[in-house]
Amino acid sequence: MSEAMSLSQERTQLFTDIMDGKIPKRVPVASNFAHEFAIQYAGKDLKEVQWDTTDLEASFEKVCEDFYSDLLSVSAFRMPSFYRILGSRNFVMGSNGFLQHPEVEGLKLEDYDAFIASPYNCILEKVLPNLYSELNSDPVTRSIVMAKAFKAYTDENNNLFRIYGNLVNKFNYGTVTLFAAFCEAPFDILTDQLRGFKNITLDVRRIPDKVEAAVNAAIPLMIKMGTQIFPNKYNATFIPLHMAPYLRTKDFERLYWPGFKKLVDGLAEKGMRSYLFVEQDWMRYLDYLAELPAGTVMTFEYGDPKTVKEKLGDKHIISGFYPLTLLKTGTKQECIDKAKELIEILAPGGNYFFGFDKAIITLDSVNVDNTRAVLDYVANNANY
Repeated sequence: MSEAMSLSQERTQLFTDIMDGKIPKRVPVASNFAHEFAIQYAGKDLKEVQWDTTDLEASFEKVCEDFYSDLLSVSAFRMPSFYRILGSRNFVMGSNGFLQHPEVEGLKLEDYDAFIASPYNCILEKVLPNLYSELNSDPVTRSIVMAKAFKAYTDENNNLFRIYGNLVNKFNYGTVTLFAAFCEAPFDILTDQLRGFKNITLDVRRIPDKVEAAVNAAIPLMIKMGTQIFPNKYNATFIPLHMAPYLRTKDFERLYWPGFKKLVDGLAEKGMRSYLFVEQDWMRYLDYLAELPAGTVMTFEYGDPKTVKEKLGDKHIISGFYPLTLLKTGTKQECIDKAKELIEILAPGGNYFFGFDKAIITLDSVNVDNTRAVLDYVANNANY
């Protein structure tokens, strides 16, 4: 066996051991850099490279060369080409080169009943024309636009998958992926793409029965969306969690949690693991997270790591908590000391891999020397 193949297998084993409930030989590292960071870090023009991705692979390679990770460390989630073709209102390229997600209303208040009755038909007939101006047209024009956008989407993704494969082979990363599919909690999709933050906040207070019915209607769609093409117990479906911390506990218990639990349970029944980005502060909901299927992966943005370890560490796989703000403002030693602190709390007993509290998106959000030093320290010194 070649040395490169041996390294890839070793890194893969670190994560498969965790997912099998075993303690790996050391703490695995999963760093997460967005494509915007990679382009900036490589000294390329952000807007230019996103429209012409010729230089994208070289930008990704520079991140892989300079920052340690046991899994592929850089990815692109949204590219602007197909959004432009669709006339997108929900994802718009800003003047700084970053895709922005403005407050949108894809589902009108009067269309709740149509969504509850048939969510898929309602999305096709009412929501998409509201979100994408080029689809608000006659059937022939709409079909042509959709075909062009889908072609751009598949071209972009095929190119990205090619790049990912090249990088995994070149840098001998582990072959586990935490992003084998993507979906949202049913309440979150209702907020993010259908009603918007302002409207859903009003709806929860004024028409909670319809909100509840709409969430229930969205569950099968989200299970279908989150279903991996090739289910594998060592891969995961990524689910970012958005709205729960902004809800009153009684609204969370009625409107958010039941639909979300059915989603994660539904994926688990199909043999698929969920990977949750636990955004904001979920400390008051930890007992609920404990009810999810064993081995659910959770990256925490905020909260008390000691309490999370105590409540969830025996059943679930934990990561996150390391603040990007410290990488920006701290000294190198302060940054390393924080990594030591988190490892001492979260590593004992297993069910932990090292990761930051969120993806690194902008070049100016971190000090790159501090970031590199922390990743190198964990890779060489973090044991269970």
